[in-house]
Amino acid sequence: MHELGIVFHMIETLETVAAQNDLTVIGRVTLELGEVTGILPDYLLDCWRWAADRTELLKGAELELHQIPAVTVCNACGRTYATVEHGKICPHCQSPETVLLRGNEIEIATVEGY
Repeated sequence: MHELGIVFHMIETLETVAAQNDLTVIGRVTLELGEVTGILPDYLLDCWRWAADRTELLKGAELELHQIPAVTVCNACGRTYATVEHGKICPHCQSPETVLLRGNEIEIATVEGY
């Protein structure tokens, strides 16, 4: 149920952004969501709707999700690959010396309001 906590944190951040930019209404928020965050998009959207509609600033605001593909780099051969498809073992050289480059982040990308 960490999706609700994420939504609460997003709302706090959006309230700060709104205050800094003299916004009284936010109509749409675009969120970039990493492929391997473990967040369930449908549940996140349900939590958003429930929580956002309880604020004057975000009542009726849309939340649009864009998925960021997970990419891993191999420290042994230096090549990158799709994390979900291949896991932690490099498909190019079979080394386990790999590091996730992207795909675990959550970022508010855009905010539309007035």
